[in-house]
Amino acid sequence: MDYQSIFSALDAEIAKLERIRELLAQNGKVNAVISRTLVKRAGIKKTVKRVMSAEARARIAEAQKKRWAKTRRAAKKAAAAVAVPA
Repeated sequence: MDYQSIFSALDAEIAKLERIRELLAQNGKVNAVISRTLVKRAGIKKTVKRVMSAEARARIAEAQKKRWAKTRRAAKKAAAAVAVPA
């Protein structure tokens, strides 16, 4: 790779970052279409908050309650075995 191609790649990256800085300096007054395009070009991924349905939360809660009950039963058996040595 020669120096000229390295310099041109650096110049392109600098130009892209300067454009993004200009848009950010406008305090969020950027056209949504332009900002989406720049985000796609820059490769920035937007974090998406994942939301669970009420049904899924209920299933998870029920499964956890079953695990806790299983642990309590096992602890109760262990305590009974220790308390009554035969």
